[in-house]
Amino acid sequence: MNAPKAFVTTLDRVGLGMSLGQSALAFAVSGIPVFPCTAGGKRPAVAGGFHTASNDPEWVRRWWAAMPLANIGMPTGTPSGLVVVDVDVHGSVNGYDGLDGARRAGLLEGWEAAVRTPSGGLHLFFPADRNSEQRSWQSARTGIDFRGDGGYVIVPPSVRTFDGQTRRYEILQLAGEPGRPLDSQKLRNHLDPPRPTECRQNVRSSDRPVDVQRLADRVARRQEGERNHGLFWAACKMAEQMVPTSDALDALSAAAERAGLSQREAATTVRSAYRAVQGAPPQQSAQPHPITSCDRPPPASASRALA
Repeated sequence: MNAPKAFVTTLDRVGLGMSLGQSALAFAVSGIPVFPCTAGGKRPAVAGGFHTASNDPEWVRRWWAAMPLANIGMPTGTPSGLVVVDVDVHGSVNGYDGLDGARRAGLLEGWEAAVRTPSGGLHLFFPADRNSEQRSWQSARTGIDFRGDGGYVIVPPSVRTFDGQTRRYEILQLAGEPGRPLDSQKLRNHLDPPRPTECRQNVRSSDRPVDVQRLADRVARRQEGERNHGLFWAACKMAEQMVPTSDALDALSAAAERAGLSQREAATTVRSAYRAVQGAPPQQSAQPHPITSCDRPPPASASRALA
Protein backbone atom coordinates (compact mmCIF):
# COMPACT_ATOMS: atom_id res chain seq x y z
CA MET A 1 0.00 0.00 0.00
CA ASN A 2 1.46 3.41 -0.94
CA ALA A 3 1.99 6.00 1.79
CA PRO A 4 -0.91 8.39 0.98
CA LYS A 5 -3.41 5.54 0.75
CA ALA A 6 -2.07 4.01 3.97
CA PHE A 7 -2.37 7.38 5.70
CA VAL A 8 -5.96 7.94 4.58
CA THR A 9 -6.96 4.39 5.53
CA THR A 10 -5.43 4.84 8.99
CA LEU A 11 -7.06 8.25 9.48
CA ASP A 12 -10.40 6.61 8.81
CA ARG A 13 -9.67 4.12 11.59
CA VAL A 14 -8.35 6.50 14.24
CA GLY A 15 -11.60 8.45 14.12
CA LEU A 16 -13.32 5.56 15.89
CA GLY A 17 -12.39 6.40 19.47
CA MET A 18 -8.85 5.01 19.57
CA SER A 19 -6.42 6.37 22.17
CA LEU A 20 -3.40 8.41 21.17
CA GLY A 21 -1.10 5.44 21.77
CA GLN A 22 -3.28 3.07 19.76
CA SER A 23 -3.54 5.62 16.96
CA ALA A 24 0.22 6.20 16.87
CA LEU A 25 0.73 2.44 16.66
CA ALA A 26 -1.82 2.19 13.83
CA PHE A 27 0.11 4.77 11.81
CA ALA A 28 3.38 2.94 12.44
CA VAL A 29 1.95 -0.45 11.45
CA SER A 30 0.68 1.09 8.20
CA GLY A 31 4.22 2.31 7.43
CA ILE A 32 3.79 5.97 8.42
CA PRO A 33 6.62 7.23 10.70
CA VAL A 34 5.52 9.10 13.82
CA PHE A 35 7.07 10.59 16.95
CA PRO A 36 5.67 11.91 20.25
CA CYS A 37 5.03 15.61 20.88
CA THR A 38 4.14 17.30 24.16
CA ALA A 39 0.70 16.56 25.59
CA GLY A 40 -1.70 19.22 24.37
CA GLY A 41 1.08 20.90 22.35
CA LYS A 42 3.16 20.76 19.18
CA ARG A 43 6.76 20.59 20.36
CA PRO A 44 8.66 17.29 20.01
CA ALA A 45 8.86 15.35 23.26
CA VAL A 46 11.95 13.35 22.26
CA ALA A 47 15.50 14.38 21.43
CA GLY A 48 16.01 14.85 17.72
CA GLY A 49 12.40 15.81 17.09
CA PHE A 50 10.95 14.72 13.76
CA HIS A 51 14.33 13.29 12.74
CA THR A 52 13.70 10.41 15.17
CA ALA A 53 10.28 9.52 13.73
CA SER A 54 9.83 5.79 13.33
CA ASN A 55 7.37 3.26 11.96
CA ASP A 56 8.85 0.53 14.14
CA PRO A 57 5.88 -0.69 16.24
CA GLU A 58 8.13 -1.55 19.20
CA TRP A 59 9.64 1.94 19.35
CA VAL A 60 6.19 3.51 19.09
CA ARG A 61 4.81 1.28 21.87
CA ARG A 62 7.67 2.32 24.14
CA TRP A 63 7.22 6.02 23.45
CA TRP A 64 3.49 6.06 24.18
CA ALA A 65 3.79 3.69 27.13
CA ALA A 66 6.03 6.33 28.70
CA MET A 67 3.94 9.27 27.44
CA PRO A 68 0.33 8.08 26.94
CA LEU A 69 -1.00 11.62 26.41
CA ALA A 70 1.64 12.63 23.88
CA ASN A 71 0.34 14.14 20.65
CA ILE A 72 1.27 12.41 17.39
CA GLY A 73 3.79 14.13 15.15
CA MET A 74 4.38 13.06 11.54
CA PRO A 75 7.34 14.23 9.44
CA THR A 76 6.31 15.62 6.07
CA GLY A 77 7.94 15.21 2.67
CA THR A 78 10.10 12.23 1.77
CA PRO A 79 9.95 10.37 5.16
CA SER A 80 6.14 10.01 5.13
CA GLY A 81 5.39 10.46 1.42
CA LEU A 82 2.98 13.29 2.28
CA VAL A 83 3.13 17.08 2.12
CA VAL A 84 0.71 19.51 3.77
CA VAL A 85 -0.76 22.91 2.97
CA ASP A 86 -1.17 24.51 6.41
CA VAL A 87 -3.76 27.29 6.64
CA ASP A 88 -3.57 29.56 9.68
CA VAL A 89 -5.90 32.14 11.21
CA HIS A 90 -3.82 34.40 13.40
CA GLY A 91 -3.84 38.08 14.31
CA SER A 92 -4.77 40.17 11.29
CA VAL A 93 -4.09 37.35 8.81
CA ASN A 94 -6.84 34.99 7.63
CA GLY A 95 -5.28 32.16 5.64
CA TYR A 96 -8.62 31.12 4.15
CA ASP A 97 -8.59 34.20 1.93
CA GLY A 98 -5.35 33.10 0.30
CA LEU A 99 -6.57 29.51 0.17
CA ASP A 100 -9.72 30.52 -1.71
CA GLY A 101 -7.64 32.39 -4.28
CA ALA A 102 -5.33 29.41 -4.76
CA ARG A 103 -8.30 27.08 -5.12
CA ARG A 104 -9.88 29.30 -7.77
CA ALA A 105 -6.56 29.27 -9.62
CA GLY A 106 -6.68 25.46 -9.71
CA LEU A 107 -3.60 25.01 -7.52
CA LEU A 108 -5.11 22.82 -4.79
CA GLU A 109 -6.55 19.89 -6.69
CA GLY A 110 -5.60 16.37 -5.67
CA TRP A 111 -5.55 16.47 -1.87
CA GLU A 112 -5.95 13.21 0.04
CA ALA A 113 -7.32 14.39 3.39
CA ALA A 114 -8.59 17.58 5.00
CA VAL A 115 -8.15 18.12 8.75
CA ARG A 116 -9.37 21.09 10.79
CA THR A 117 -6.80 22.21 13.36
CA PRO A 118 -7.70 23.17 16.95
CA SER A 119 -6.96 26.85 16.22
CA GLY A 120 -9.54 26.94 13.41
CA GLY A 121 -7.02 26.43 10.62
CA LEU A 122 -6.80 23.66 8.05
CA HIS A 123 -4.36 20.95 6.95
CA LEU A 124 -4.66 19.64 3.38
CA PHE A 125 -2.60 16.48 2.80
CA PHE A 126 -1.16 15.73 -0.65
CA PRO A 127 1.06 12.93 -1.99
CA ALA A 128 4.69 14.04 -2.06
CA ASP A 129 6.25 14.51 -5.50
CA ARG A 130 8.69 11.62 -5.93
CA ASN A 131 10.46 13.36 -8.80
CA SER A 132 11.52 16.57 -7.05
CA GLU A 133 12.47 17.88 -3.62
CA GLN A 134 9.72 19.83 -1.89
CA ARG A 135 11.20 21.92 0.91
CA SER A 136 9.03 23.51 3.58
CA TRP A 137 8.28 27.24 3.21
CA GLN A 138 6.10 29.94 4.74
CA SER A 139 3.95 32.73 3.37
CA ALA A 140 3.35 34.82 6.50
CA ARG A 141 1.61 37.54 4.49
CA THR A 142 -1.17 35.15 3.42
CA GLY A 143 -1.24 32.89 6.49
CA ILE A 144 -0.35 29.76 4.52
CA ASP A 145 2.65 27.49 5.17
CA PHE A 146 3.84 24.49 3.20
CA ARG A 147 5.06 21.47 5.15
CA GLY A 148 7.39 19.36 3.05
CA ASP A 149 10.95 18.13 3.52
CA GLY A 150 12.30 19.48 6.80
CA GLY A 151 8.90 19.91 8.45
CA TYR A 152 6.22 18.05 10.38
CA VAL A 153 2.57 18.29 11.41
CA ILE A 154 0.42 17.03 14.26
CA VAL A 155 -2.17 14.45 13.17
CA PRO A 156 -5.52 13.24 14.57
CA PRO A 157 -6.65 12.31 17.14
CA SER A 158 -4.17 14.68 18.81
CA VAL A 159 -5.46 17.65 20.84
CA ARG A 160 -4.31 21.17 21.68
CA THR A 161 -5.03 23.16 24.80
CA PHE A 162 -6.01 26.84 24.47
CA ASP A 163 -6.90 28.91 27.54
CA GLY A 164 -7.70 25.76 29.48
CA GLN A 165 -9.90 24.33 26.72
CA THR A 166 -9.05 21.13 24.84
CA ARG A 167 -9.70 21.03 21.10
CA ARG A 168 -9.09 18.19 18.68
CA TYR A 169 -7.58 17.86 15.25
CA GLU A 170 -10.78 16.99 13.43
CA ILE A 171 -11.01 14.96 10.21
CA LEU A 172 -13.21 16.96 7.84
CA GLN A 173 -13.06 14.87 4.70
CA LEU A 174 -11.12 12.00 3.15
CA ALA A 175 -10.74 11.85 -0.61
CA GLY A 176 -12.61 9.09 -2.39
CA GLU A 177 -9.96 8.71 -5.07
CA PRO A 178 -6.14 8.78 -5.26
CA GLY A 179 -4.61 12.24 -4.90
CA ARG A 180 -2.09 14.02 -7.09
CA PRO A 181 1.20 15.72 -6.14
CA LEU A 182 0.99 19.43 -5.44
CA ASP A 183 3.07 21.93 -7.44
CA SER A 184 4.38 23.61 -4.30
CA GLN A 185 6.53 26.14 -6.17
CA LYS A 186 3.62 27.31 -8.31
CA LEU A 187 1.52 27.71 -5.15
CA ARG A 188 4.30 29.71 -3.51
CA ASN A 189 4.66 31.99 -6.54
CA HIS A 190 0.90 32.55 -6.52
CA LEU A 191 0.83 33.49 -2.84
CA ASP A 192 4.04 35.57 -2.89
CA PRO A 193 4.77 36.60 -6.50
CA PRO A 194 8.52 37.14 -7.06
CA ARG A 195 9.36 40.84 -7.25
CA PRO A 196 11.60 42.24 -9.99
CA THR A 197 15.12 43.01 -8.81
CA GLU A 198 14.70 46.69 -9.60
CA CYS A 199 11.89 46.97 -7.07
CA ARG A 200 14.49 46.56 -4.33
CA GLN A 201 15.66 50.11 -5.06
CA ASN A 202 12.25 51.46 -4.09
CA VAL A 203 12.06 49.71 -0.72
CA ARG A 204 13.31 52.71 1.24
CA SER A 205 10.58 54.98 -0.09
CA SER A 206 7.76 52.71 1.04
CA ASP A 207 5.60 54.16 3.77
CA ARG A 208 3.71 50.93 4.47
CA PRO A 209 4.15 49.97 8.14
CA VAL A 210 5.34 46.54 9.20
CA ASP A 211 3.76 44.72 12.13
CA VAL A 212 6.85 43.87 14.19
CA GLN A 213 4.96 42.00 16.89
CA ARG A 214 3.07 39.81 14.41
CA LEU A 215 6.30 38.85 12.67
CA ALA A 216 7.91 38.05 16.03
CA ASP A 217 4.92 35.92 17.05
CA ARG A 218 5.20 33.89 13.86
CA VAL A 219 8.90 33.31 14.48
CA ALA A 220 8.14 32.09 18.01
CA ARG A 221 5.72 29.50 16.61
CA ARG A 222 8.09 28.03 14.01
CA GLN A 223 8.76 24.32 14.27
CA GLU A 224 12.10 22.54 14.21
CA GLY A 225 13.50 22.60 10.68
CA GLU A 226 11.74 25.89 9.89
CA ARG A 227 13.07 28.22 12.57
CA ASN A 228 16.08 29.72 10.79
CA HIS A 229 14.20 30.21 7.55
CA GLY A 230 11.27 31.86 9.34
CA LEU A 231 13.59 34.12 11.33
CA PHE A 232 15.54 35.15 8.22
CA TRP A 233 12.31 35.92 6.35
CA ALA A 234 10.90 38.04 9.19
CA ALA A 235 14.19 39.96 9.53
CA CYS A 236 14.20 40.64 5.78
CA LYS A 237 10.70 42.10 6.05
CA MET A 238 11.84 44.41 8.84
CA ALA A 239 14.96 45.39 6.93
CA GLU A 240 12.90 46.24 3.85
CA GLN A 241 10.76 48.60 5.94
CA MET A 242 13.81 50.20 7.59
CA VAL A 243 13.05 48.96 11.09
CA PRO A 244 16.21 49.80 13.12
CA THR A 245 18.48 46.82 13.62
CA SER A 246 18.29 47.13 17.40
CA ASP A 247 14.48 46.96 17.30
CA ALA A 248 14.59 43.90 15.06
CA LEU A 249 17.14 42.20 17.33
CA ASP A 250 15.07 42.94 20.43
CA ALA A 251 11.83 41.57 18.94
CA LEU A 252 13.15 38.64 16.94
CA SER A 253 15.87 37.36 19.28
CA ALA A 254 13.37 36.80 22.08
CA ALA A 255 10.93 35.14 19.67
CA ALA A 256 13.65 32.92 18.22
CA GLU A 257 14.71 31.80 21.70
CA ARG A 258 11.11 30.73 22.39
CA ALA A 259 11.27 28.69 19.18
CA GLY A 260 14.45 26.98 20.39
CA LEU A 261 17.29 28.94 18.76
CA SER A 262 20.18 30.34 20.76
CA GLN A 263 20.64 34.09 21.18
CA ARG A 264 23.82 33.94 19.10
CA GLU A 265 22.11 32.06 16.26
CA ALA A 266 19.25 34.55 16.26
CA ALA A 267 21.51 37.62 16.20
CA THR A 268 23.64 36.17 13.40
CA THR A 269 20.57 35.39 11.28
CA VAL A 270 19.00 38.82 11.81
CA ARG A 271 22.20 40.67 10.88
CA SER A 272 22.65 38.42 7.84
CA ALA A 273 19.13 39.28 6.66
CA TYR A 274 19.80 43.01 7.05
CA ARG A 275 23.01 42.70 5.02
CA ALA A 276 21.19 40.74 2.31
CA VAL A 277 18.47 43.38 1.99
CA GLN A 278 20.33 46.63 2.60
CA GLY A 279 23.83 45.70 1.47
CA ALA A 280 25.52 47.27 4.51
CA PRO A 281 24.82 47.75 8.23
CA PRO A 282 21.76 50.03 8.37
CA GLN A 283 21.73 53.43 10.06
CA GLN A 284 19.64 53.65 13.18
CA SER A 285 16.44 55.64 12.86
CA ALA A 286 15.66 58.28 15.49
CA GLN A 287 11.93 57.70 15.11
CA PRO A 288 10.10 54.68 16.49
CA HIS A 289 8.72 52.39 13.79
CA PRO A 290 4.91 52.25 13.60
CA ILE A 291 3.15 49.06 14.66
CA THR A 292 -0.08 48.02 12.98
CA SER A 293 -3.07 46.67 14.88
CA CYS A 294 -3.45 42.93 15.36
CA ASP A 295 -7.20 42.56 15.86
CA ARG A 296 -8.10 38.90 15.39
CA PRO A 297 -10.70 38.28 12.66
CA PRO A 298 -13.58 35.90 13.35
CA PRO A 299 -12.56 32.27 12.59
CA ALA A 300 -13.32 31.26 9.02
CA SER A 301 -15.03 28.00 8.25
CA ALA A 302 -12.66 25.38 6.92
CA SER A 303 -15.50 23.85 4.95
CA ARG A 304 -15.49 26.59 2.33
CA ALA A 305 -11.96 25.57 1.30
CA LEU A 306 -13.31 22.16 0.31
CA ALA A 307 -16.19 23.43 -1.83
